[in-house]
Amino acid sequence: MRALVVRRYGPPEVFESQQVPDPQAKAGEVLIRVKAIGVNFADLLQRMGLYPATPKPPFIPGLEIAGVVEKIVEGGRRGEGEELKPGDAVVALPHFNAYAEWAAVPASVVYRLPPGMPFEDGAAIPVNYLTAHHAMFTMGNLQPGDRILIHGAAGGVAIAAVQLARAKGLVVFGTAGPAKQEYLRKIGVDHPIDYEKSNFVEVVRKFAPNGIEMVMDAVGGKSFARSYKCLGPTGRLVVYGFSAAAGPDGKRSWWRNLVAFAQTPRFHPLKLMGQSVSVIGVNLGQVQSRGALLRGELDELFRMYTAGKIKPAIGKTFPLDQAAAAHQYIHDRKNIGKVILSVK
Repeated sequence: MRALVVRRYGPPEVFESQQVPDPQAKAGEVLIRVKAIGVNFADLLQRMGLYPATPKPPFIPGLEIAGVVEKIVEGGRRGEGEELKPGDAVVALPHFNAYAEWAAVPASVVYRLPPGMPFEDGAAIPVNYLTAHHAMFTMGNLQPGDRILIHGAAGGVAIAAVQLARAKGLVVFGTAGPAKQEYLRKIGVDHPIDYEKSNFVEVVRKFAPNGIEMVMDAVGGKSFARSYKCLGPTGRLVVYGFSAAAGPDGKRSWWRNLVAFAQTPRFHPLKLMGQSVSVIGVNLGQVQSRGALLRGELDELFRMYTAGKIKPAIGKTFPLDQAAAAHQYIHDRKNIGKVILSVK
């Protein structure tokens, strides 16, 4: 099969299209003919060698696919939900090995698509929408009328968070660069913030002097400390990424990493208790061990999709062989919404 292989850690140019052996599904796994691949910021970090548990090169990156079930190998531990059959349209969350024409994935992380959902939409939902939903409503317990600040509000997870916030009756603050301000207004951000011109802490405190209920921050470094200042009593800071460690050139820089880590605040438990606030970490890979919980959340998201309450924003689609261009597109901060790789 054809696959995009990371030959060494580094910039997008390290990708190489190769013919590799077809995957062989083992007991309890599903063999999937891949149709669309969701590109996530985690993939960029994998390519740079900055993502936890990334294999040594050469390896195939990626965490999210949509496609068609080709074969199911019985035995092993099966997931909850309906039994799958060959020909089913599904999404899946492989642990790496997504940038390829075929994938063998544990049945526990394979989910049937709602009737009529395009593969591109399917590949754009699991990572983004599950991350946002799990943070906001499972761990964050947000209620109608609560206020949320979403950083990088034109990105994949952030747009999912905005859509979920609007559907649940939340008040939304969102940061983005100057070129994306009109888009934030279009998707329903109540308080768009141009981070190049405005101090987001001052803007939030202007409209909410006593602080807000949640900030979703995937930037990291000094941004965590500033986001924390936006919280009021019962506030939650959600940490789900660390893009401060990745520069626009797509190269691995230990100096940039060290600076970002040095700027990361330390949250003392007694201070958290005294202020009645929480810091919530979300790593979807760890949540996969809670299969019933994850499946219930995804079922809810599929119901919302079918009802027209959420709709993935596909920023741009690239052919599989142009994975390097897709990664550079994200590094350049050109994407609004999800970037997809299409497999023909």
